[in-house]
Amino acid sequence: MKLIVGLGNPGPKYQNTRHNLGFMVLDKLAKKLTPAGKTNWRFEQKSNSLILPVNSELVLAKPQTFMNASGFAVKNLITNYPITNYSSLWLVHDDVDLPLGKLKIRFGGGSAGHHGVESIIQQLGTDEFWRIRVGIGKPIQNSKFPPNRRVQNSKSVEEYVLEEFGENELGELKNMLKKAVEAIKLALKNGPQKAMNMYN
Repeated sequence: MKLIVGLGNPGPKYQNTRHNLGFMVLDKLAKKLTPAGKTNWRFEQKSNSLILPVNSELVLAKPQTFMNASGFAVKNLITNYPITNYSSLWLVHDDVDLPLGKLKIRFGGGSAGHHGVESIIQQLGTDEFWRIRVGIGKPIQNSKFPPNRRVQNSKSVEEYVLEEFGENELGELKNMLKKAVEAIKLALKNGPQKAMNMYN
């Protein structure tokens, strides 16, 4: 069985923010994988997650903990479902180190400062799972300040990831969601290594 987990924050306040890109990808993926695009997410209290069993071999999940506590939900999900190897866990999340429109598939490695990924590594005691990293870019530095003062006077990453996408970004966002879904579908069919070779 494979478990694909999208990361985000619960509630309408955060629905369209950059940090919820993992949820957005899973919502698009679910429509592609279910008959006639009809999705029936259900809340599973034990894992504090929205769950969508696609078939006997695939479950999609959106943790309803806040981002920084994602590890608790993922740990319970792995307990609830017959995941015998952490490589069967695929994580979809936003990434400020990739430009908007870019995605990167990788296995293992650190959290790169992403608090949701960090929480999952801490709770599982391993980093050996697949990640589909979806780019949101970095906050734009304010060029009116000299380089040595730009960081403290620029928008923080924490503020940036909780903002909604701008009007000028929606076209790129739509294309990226489509690309991420295609990459995951290819990974499901031919393995994540094949998808990594094609999309990285």
